[in-house]
Amino acid sequence: MKKVLAVLAGVALLATGCGSSSSGSSAPPAKTLTVFAAASLTESFNALKSEFEAAHPGVTVKYDFGGSSTLVQQINNGAKVDVFASADQTNMNKAVQGGSIDGSPTVFATNKLTIAVAPGNPKGIKGFADLTRPGLKVVVCAAPVPCGAATQKVEKGTGVTLKPVSEEDDVKQVLTKVESGDADAGLVYVTDANSAPGKVTQVDFPESAQAINNYPMAVVKGAPQVDLARQFEQFVLGAQGKAELTKVGFGTPAK
Repeated sequence: MKKVLAVLAGVALLATGCGSSSSGSSAPPAKTLTVFAAASLTESFNALKSEFEAAHPGVTVKYDFGGSSTLVQQINNGAKVDVFASADQTNMNKAVQGGSIDGSPTVFATNKLTIAVAPGNPKGIKGFADLTRPGLKVVVCAAPVPCGAATQKVEKGTGVTLKPVSEEDDVKQVLTKVESGDADAGLVYVTDANSAPGKVTQVDFPESAQAINNYPMAVVKGAPQVDLARQFEQFVLGAQGKAELTKVGFGTPAK
């Protein structure tokens, strides 16, 4: 009986040893990469998420999309972030001046404004000046937000002053107002209008060329996953990143 017990104990130890050896050589430990990105990057960055995670087993990309002015404030206040992608240079400069950026930001895309209206353009809006029509409910981004700053730049360049019924914290909120019918028209980026086929009609206007937005990206100082942050940055700048950005309508920055 003792011999039987000894044999069984040996088998159990062997099985335990094999189990620990097997688990020890399993997948790498899980890591989370935190990216703060402008709301207008939602579609393209979400598409890149699965591609980056597939190329980096064990890594989960966690996004926080919002107005760049809000995101940079959180970063300068000490939020634990790995990468910051802004919709304009102004808010990236605030992060740099706040001592929150590691290295130099890199511009990876450009964008411009368009007018989003209800499907079929029932109000017959043809250009920027039409947004001043009496009774027309127009929605824009708030001034601190990149799309709001771009709107003000177009207003100044054209001499056309808008009287919006509301000013939103990010461009997706403007788009939602138009989609829901709460607004007749909204100034959004071309990429946002492209992301809502069938929900809005896009009315381009030549004056938007006066306010092209550059999108810079940078690794945040003290990033919890600094190596992964640099790899993500290069991934966005690479062929896969460019393909997804171009697909939704982002422009290529001048070299």
